[in-house]
Amino acid sequence: MNSTRRVLLKGSMAAGALGVAVGAGLLTPRVVLAAWPEAAFTAKTVPEALKALTGSDAPAESADIKIKAPDIAENGAVVPVTVTTSIQEVESISIIAANNPVPLVASYNLGEGAEGFVSTRIKMGKSGDVIAVVKSGSKLYSANKGVKVTIGGCGG
Repeated sequence: MNSTRRVLLKGSMAAGALGVAVGAGLLTPRVVLAAWPEAAFTAKTVPEALKALTGSDAPAESADIKIKAPDIAENGAVVPVTVTTSIQEVESISIIAANNPVPLVASYNLGEGAEGFVSTRIKMGKSGDVIAVVKSGSKLYSANKGVKVTIGGCGG
């Protein structure tokens, strides 16, 4: 019984100290969260999004990138997409839905030695290409796959 009371008191003191630090402005979410490339995620075209995200809008086609996505997505609100690549020293993998109002859907920065693999679910407003862009060194590589959406996911 005494040990339970001690754990409760220690937890309460830690939560109180954390609350004081947040209240004093010592801990703010802006400091803790990673940088967000706002210009890339608000761009209205694929070239604008790539230019804002990577500095270039001309990726080279690559057979070393594989996109696994359904040919026909029954619901555009939840489209599973997996991107794998055998390209060495991958720095980032980005996923673009070309016909979305805001095409850049996701961008993952990978650490050194990470495997070139990401898997997620994206929202697609209408049928179109899903484009995977892989950055390795100073070069961009891409692959695309057409996905037909039967029920719109971006408000449709």
